Amino acid sequence: MDWQLIGLGTGASAAAGLATAAGALPVFVVRAISQALQNSFLGFAAGVMLAASFFSLILPGLELAQEASGSAAMAAGIVASAVLLGSATLHVINKLAPHEHFITGPTEKGAMSRLSRIWLFVIAISLHNFPEGLAVGVSFGGEDVAKGWATALGIGIQNVPEGLAVAIALVSVGYGRVFAFLVALGTGLIEPVGGFLGISAVTTIGGLLPWGLGFAGGAMIWVVSSEIIPETHREGNQGVATGALMVGLALMMFLDWTFG
Repeated sequence: MDWQLIGLGTGASAAAGLATAAGALPVFVVRAISQALQNSFLGFAAGVMLAASFFSLILPGLELAQEASGSAAMAAGIVASAVLLGSATLHVINKLAPHEHFITGPTEKGAMSRLSRIWLFVIAISLHNFPEGLAVGVSFGGEDVAKGWATALGIGIQNVPEGLAVAIALVSVGYGRVFAFLVALGTGLIEPVGGFLGISAVTTIGGLLPWGLGFAGGAMIWVVSSEIIPETHREGNQGVATGALMVGLALMMFLDWTFG
């Protein structure tokens, strides 16, 4: 087991997660943000996650799988299976864990009578952040550590506006500013958990890296498609949200190609 690499992947995912808290700091001076701006923040996060899924996870996974198997078809089958497994896992977790969407509210009628609003928010944000940390950790599993740093940087950048959006959302429904900031900080700390599990798995079990890369990519794509995009399109702000998504995607593509 390569403890140095595990520490690097975990530390990078922690740094990316702490960017959520950095983004939440303005909650102490900003009273509110518009729905359109909140949707643009989430759209930007979706774009970064989509680009990271393909450029930092799925494509490297295909390359590694083909090198190991010597067959393009087998490599595609392995990574495609991993992508589907990652998305299916997040789907099951989403079904089992009652949570509250960023904008539209509880996922099931009567959920508010069983769990407090804050815990619904925490569950939702944790579901969002865990695959991001997993992606950062797994991306450090290959020989190209620079790609891992590019992934961590991209995820960290998109966590900044996401942290502000989450903190403001909590304040807008009656929670204190300090409490909202601490919740944003706490949800960011979910990412190093995912990072540690991801980098530990791919460095411990030989041949698991292509599976891990595909799994993390599939999990993030599921979050984007099932959670973020529908939420940003419900309030009539799909234009600004889509524009922000494209900016986030282009930025992450640039970071990955330049530094990865």
